[in-house]
Amino acid sequence: MATIIEQVSQVLEGQIPEPYELVDLEYAKLGGDMVLSVFVDKPGGITVEDTADLTDLISPLLDTIQPDPFPEKYFLEVSSPGLERPLKTSEAMQAAVGSYIHVSLYQAIDKKKQIEGDLLAFDGEILQLEYMDKTRTKQVEIPYKLVSKARLAVKF
Repeated sequence: MATIIEQVSQVLEGQIPEPYELVDLEYAKLGGDMVLSVFVDKPGGITVEDTADLTDLISPLLDTIQPDPFPEKYFLEVSSPGLERPLKTSEAMQAAVGSYIHVSLYQAIDKKKQIEGDLLAFDGEILQLEYMDKTRTKQVEIPYKLVSKARLAVKF
């Protein structure tokens, strides 16, 4: 059986108009309430008006899912993925070339399971990352299949 996230993803697929992009979905308990978070972005970022318009678009689409996948009352939250936006697809990774990113790995490379650095290149198979190891700049090649999670990061 498809999860709530999978069902919502299928319903929203192709329904979010350009220039918006569906970045991520989360369904989790926040405080005492269940919240469906829909993260949407566009070049230049999204505004409060954008989130209101998208909520008006998304809410009726969710009501079309039969049978109702939500076991209890929930709140819909449409928001920006923020500065540390997740990179969940190879297309998102490709678009992030030149950016500072955080990568978590399934298996350690250079004795590290988490690396933050500048994404120099990505060919669909291998990420080339430049990072600081104490005081030295190093480059590492990371097979994309070893990446468990990746996101944009803020450099301090």
